[in-house]
Amino acid sequence: MKLRMQKRLAADILGVGEERVWIDPDRMTEVSTAITRADIRELIRDEAIKAKPKKSTSRARARKRQEQKSKGRQSGPGTRKGSKQGRKSRKDEWISKVRSLRQELREYRDEGLIDSSLYRSLYRKVKGGAFRNKAHLRTYLEERGLLEED
Repeated sequence: MKLRMQKRLAADILGVGEERVWIDPDRMTEVSTAITRADIRELIRDEAIKAKPKKSTSRARARKRQEQKSKGRQSGPGTRKGSKQGRKSRKDEWISKVRSLRQELREYRDEGLIDSSLYRSLYRKVKGGAFRNKAHLRTYLEERGLLEED
């Protein structure tokens, strides 16, 4: 039983493509007798003809990838686009480095490991870019015997 015309009319009325038109298999003969748009509308009202739900792209893979990224995975060289500075600017790198070094200096001062005058001179050295990281700062202090260990 060919229902091409009925399917075409139903698709037009429902505002979907012909692929999304569903015709109740138990009421095929009733649908085949429908030849006007009014007949098709009546069948749509009686739910003999319906529009299938829209198929959409599944987000499951995207969610899984996002979960992996939150764990720090999937960030290797094959994923990266752009330069190192394109991902994190030199300025942002500098800001985070200086903030962590200044925090370390404050902790040393507050714990009494360095006095305030040494703190000020080291603070200026940090501003001048004398230290690469916290380990470098600690090594500098230890080599010169500037840490007043308890």
